[in-house]
Amino acid sequence: MFRAVFYQVGAVFVTAVLSSLFAGWGGAASAGIGGASAIIPNFLFAMRLSLAVRRNKSPSVVGFFVGEAIKVAATIGLLAIAAKLYQGLVWPALLIGLVVALQASFLAFWKKS
Repeated sequence: MFRAVFYQVGAVFVTAVLSSLFAGWGGAASAGIGGASAIIPNFLFAMRLSLAVRRNKSPSVVGFFVGEAIKVAATIGLLAIAAKLYQGLVWPALLIGLVVALQASFLAFWKKS
């Protein structure tokens, strides 16, 4: 669970560095904000699943889907907060950071331990 979050952090870091080359520090910050808006809810969801596994030995299906819905709502909420508070937002960099963070979790499934 946490390996996917680790890959997301690495991919967003690389994306932020590349965005700084094209759009300056504003682009790097925007890519980081976009990635963080996906990483933070994913990390909290992984923590919740980890605690559920320790308590019950397996999380319930309903609990999983409720957690996933909360994760999606939190991501949308963080994006809305970023759009409202950060005046120098570079939208293409933010969206690229978000997409990279969402797709980087698939690296955890492709890479064997």
